[in-house]
Parts: sequence; structure tokens; C-alpha cells
Amino acid sequence: MIKVENLVHLYKEGTEQETRALDNVNLEIKQGEFVVIIGHNGSGKSTLAKHFNGLLLPSSGRVLVNGQDTKDRDKIWEIRRRVGMVFQNPDNQLVATIVEEDVAFGPENLGIEPEEIRRRVDHALALVGMADMKKRQPHHLSGGQKQRVAIAGIIAMKPSCIVLDEPTAMLDPRGRREVIDTITSLNREEGLTIVHITHYMEEAVNADRVIVMERGRIVMEGTPREIFKEVEKLKKLRMDVPQMTELAYQLRKEGLSIPAETLTVDEMVKYLC
Repeated sequence: MIKVENLVHLYKEGTEQETRALDNVNLEIKQGEFVVIIGHNGSGKSTLAKHFNGLLLPSSGRVLVNGQDTKDRDKIWEIRRRVGMVFQNPDNQLVATIVEEDVAFGPENLGIEPEEIRRRVDHALALVGMADMKKRQPHHLSGGQKQRVAIAGIIAMKPSCIVLDEPTAMLDPRGRREVIDTITSLNREEGLTIVHITHYMEEAVNADRVIVMERGRIVMEGTPREIFKEVEKLKKLRMDVPQMTELAYQLRKEGLSIPAETLTVDEMVKYLC
């Protein structure tokens, strides 16, 4: 689906303030995968995400989407149709005064026939659980609902992959749960490839793969259990772990036999009982 080869990205290239935001990154994301990318602020995760659909272009190396190079300007719109992006602030992504009109905006710009747009809008809103609010005004929605509408707008363009760059950063716990449930369902039930950038460790628990970034490089990669059991290593990278993993870590230091890879409350309850 997405292949990153020796990717380097420089900000303010050729000046005294030149910064290497990505340093020789190699990565492959397969069709249907749910990949979470974590790292502290400035680690390069958002810069990497913006390369997946050509919002940023490599200083060197390349990014391929279904074999198409993001540097090929003739292919960029096809790449962006295949890889949709959702950002932090949903208010910056909503452009219409009615929910269903906002979801229709992307397909209309693609030149899709009106009947097909109607089908796509209804389908997308149903997938994110917002079908009963299609006539609502976006500014009357909660933060989580707005973000789900933004996701529906991407779904309506029929992408193969959705990249979400800290989409829950501005939401309350309920809104975060709504968005995470939505993207998990899109991956598990609809087969969409999901790349989720976050600093909330609990949001990585259900991923197929977790990628840890530091100073523009991938420093760890594996399943959530493989990554989060490395508590000491993650702490040295100035990162947290899921709350139950942290609790397991502290209980193990006190002599309790709790598996280091504990991730969820249910698992902790089972081990303690």
C-alpha cells in the first residue's frame, strides 16, 4: 500500500536553520493494516504522515503509494484520492453549513455523478454513526461528532487508506472514544488501511503494529505487546505506556507475577484474580 524508502526531509533546506526532521526512514504499510505511530513532540511522526499523500515531498528518498511516486505531480491527485488525511482540529476541515453537504464536498470536486454522491454520503455517514445527524449544522455538534463527520468526508471519496494525525488531541475522553471506535470499525469491518498518529498510548492497544519515532528515525517497531512491555526503554525515550502496562510494571517491581505485556483493564483483572 505505502512504501517509504530512505526518506529524508529537511526543513529550511540550504539555510543555517536547516533541520533534519526525517532521517533515512524505511517503512512499509500493507493493505488492511492498522498502524499506530507514536513519539514525543518533534520526533517526526507528523512530518512522516504528511508524506503519505504528498502534502510534503522528500528531500531525498521516495514514498510510493500503490507503486506511484509522490514526487510525480501527474499522479498526486490519484495518490490523494487513495490516501485521505484527517487532522487535529475538525473545525478546520468542515467547509459546509450542513453535515451531508460537507461530506459531499470531496466527491463533488471529483466530478462524481449526483446519484452516486448521494449513495456515498449516506454510506459514509452510516459507517461513522452519524446518519441521523445529516441535516444538522456542524457547529451544533460535539468535537467527537465533528471529527466523525470529517472522517465521513474522507470515506466518501473511497480511499484505500486513511491517515489520522492526532485526531483526538483536541477532544474530551468521550470524543476520543467515539473516534477510536470509528476508525477501529473502519479497519476491522471495512478493511480500510489505517495509519494513526497519536500521543495517547491507550489508542495504540488495538493496532496491528506500533512504530516508535525519535529524532526523525524509527527506533522501535512491533506489536503493541512487544512495544509496551519495554517500559524502561520507552521511558528513556520520554514516552508513557498504557495505564495498565504501567500498573503491571509497578506491581512486578513489588514482586507480583503480572505479565509485563498487560495492556487492558480486563487483562489486569484476570491476572489479579
